[in-house]
Amino acid sequence: MLSPVRQRFLRSANFYGVFMTSNHVVIWLDHREAKVIGFTADEAQRTMVRHHGGHRQIHHLAGSVGAGHSVGDAQFFDEIVAAAGGALEVLVTGPGQAKVEFRRHVDSRHPLFAKRVLGVESLDHPSEGQLLAFARQYFVKIDQMLGLPRG
Repeated sequence: MLSPVRQRFLRSANFYGVFMTSNHVVIWLDHREAKVIGFTADEAQRTMVRHHGGHRQIHHLAGSVGAGHSVGDAQFFDEIVAAAGGALEVLVTGPGQAKVEFRRHVDSRHPLFAKRVLGVESLDHPSEGQLLAFARQYFVKIDQMLGLPRG
């Protein structure tokens, strides 16, 4: 049986109709949407996850009550985790603070997924091709640092 998050994700966010089964996934996100790309040397699967709260910009003011996050952030972040599926290695990218907030969310609510996040990098608004090229280079560098053979 699918969890409620996965059911909602299947109905609304995943317009490609697939979950990631790749070893490597790159996630680019801001506060409105996330591009989740699972890839191998030969292919790539793309999924778009949209924030259900629409466009928003929240600023935390000193002395105010609350964390400065919208209620829908947890749901949005959970759907991104679901879209990444069982990827073994994940790179999180994006402009601004959404990527950092996503990392904090997975650290606290998805500890097994958090262990698979190898990096969080700032990246403005690349095309999908640029994002994929960046991710491939990133994972090659990780493999080189770990002394793993290229394959």
